[in-house]
Amino acid sequence: METTLETGFKNLFEKNQINIWTIGNTGARNPLRLPGVFSIYTQSQSYGHLANSKENQARFTHDLSLHGLANYSDKISTAAIIARKFRYVFEKFGFIYPEKNKKLGNKLPGPADTITPLGKTFLAAETLDAQQECYLRGLITPIETLSDSNFFSPLLWTIKVLLALEKRTGSCDLSYIEFVTCVQTTSPNYDIDKIIDMILSIRDLRKNAVNKKKFDKTTKETVAKNYDKKIHNFDDYGDLNIRYLVCTGILKRAGRGITIVSEYKDIAKELVKGVTSSDSYMDLVVQHCNGAKLPQDNLQTAIKLMKNYQNALKSNNVKYSIPPLSLDTVKNVNTIISSLKSALSKFNEDQYALRQKEEWFEIYNYMLCLIKNNGHKRSIGADKYVQVPTSEAASYLEWTTWRSFLAIDHILNQPYEARGFKIDQDYLPVGTAPGNGPDLFFEFKNFALVIEVTMSTNSRQEAMEGEPVRRHVADYVEKYSDKPVIGIFIANKIDSNTAETFRVGIWYAKNDKRLTLKIVPFTLTQFAEYFKYMFENNKVTPEQVVQLFKECLRAKDGKYAPEWKKAINDIVQEEINS
Repeated sequence: METTLETGFKNLFEKNQINIWTIGNTGARNPLRLPGVFSIYTQSQSYGHLANSKENQARFTHDLSLHGLANYSDKISTAAIIARKFRYVFEKFGFIYPEKNKKLGNKLPGPADTITPLGKTFLAAETLDAQQECYLRGLITPIETLSDSNFFSPLLWTIKVLLALEKRTGSCDLSYIEFVTCVQTTSPNYDIDKIIDMILSIRDLRKNAVNKKKFDKTTKETVAKNYDKKIHNFDDYGDLNIRYLVCTGILKRAGRGITIVSEYKDIAKELVKGVTSSDSYMDLVVQHCNGAKLPQDNLQTAIKLMKNYQNALKSNNVKYSIPPLSLDTVKNVNTIISSLKSALSKFNEDQYALRQKEEWFEIYNYMLCLIKNNGHKRSIGADKYVQVPTSEAASYLEWTTWRSFLAIDHILNQPYEARGFKIDQDYLPVGTAPGNGPDLFFEFKNFALVIEVTMSTNSRQEAMEGEPVRRHVADYVEKYSDKPVIGIFIANKIDSNTAETFRVGIWYAKNDKRLTLKIVPFTLTQFAEYFKYMFENNKVTPEQVVQLFKECLRAKDGKYAPEWKKAINDIVQEEINS
């Protein structure tokens, strides 16, 4: 006897073979890393010559490795694969002109692999907001094949499904399992009412399922009966597609799923009028490379979007100011929108910071993921897990440490002032902090903390971190003469040479003033277990943390680095076991 799931999927797909569409590439999983990668490409010797040369591709990967954006392999074919994945994403967004293909024939809209008008705009974009607009313009052009003469945009198709779901239920929030089985597997060739029926059927069945994880597995196995590739693609492509959809700024995460940013709801309704197109492929590619038009390019629509953001700020009682510009040009209005978005973003980040003390267990499990650093998931509940992509471990370490001190609370500076790295609208990290300042800085009433973290564990650790960490701590020691400044260094393993540098802790300022620095090295395991101890024993205060740091600082007297490291571990263990 068929299950309800089998009947539903059979009705939806009508025996058609399932095809999962993908927006990006699993080898370039984080689209928000692209600005740095693309900037290096335009300056690389491989610029304009990536498509058919493994040597040029390997050279580009080598350039990326010099900036910490790729792992270079001496094997040319392996290094070339990495470059091709980034090249694919550049073309997917319309940032470079495509190479010859069957759909284009012998005609090209521009020299293959060279920068497009949209690519030039992206290269000049200095803010996340400006970059997101480029991603959005690049993904709304319908250039994915729907039939021999019709094309569609997966982004706009997703938005259309979300709007149809909202019409039926009052909410456009879509769960992860619903997205991976019913949205990325379909296109405008499918009956959207049947899709919504299937989503709601999955939702009802899952609500009553005792074991949600087992239900999700069964659901993927059931839909995969119509899929001739590996079942893990549902998750691999699902995670990837959600990342790329969200990077446009018009969508955001809803738990593990996805939804429409409320202020962009009107824009979304305008955009879905162009989900499909029967224009020639060449015309669509030209539009893609130039950057598709957005509804807010129209003055009245832009003003409507501006008012949406003003209403959102007012409803949250957020005070804001806007640039003194007239509302007679789209450029002026979009400048005001950017200002309003920034104000709303800061307010939302404040609210996010306040929630961290309630999410300490999740933060702790992210630390455990970083300690293992194997990319595996950790379950933290019946319907929730945490995972750190191995390629993004460095940025997640900064982000997790930031969250941990937000959870400890009582900071005087703002959450966005405390971090050196950028975050997206879902508060996930976008790369690591630049080297011109500390990773994190937290000011408290009676002291300040300069925090540096690294995934480096070998003998190069001291060379990479010894000077920058001391310099950053010294900068704040001179700046905050009215309160003590303590440096905290966190890594999975502390090299003894690094510990010795911090044990001595001397820095000379430009005027040869001798500064004695207070810097404590902790392993991530030590910090994680002490973090857990504080929350489990209701001892979560900044003073509790600083007391530990002071005890560890006192323990260095009369010891060399190896003995000091052991003393730090003994102090942490004694506190935890007391």
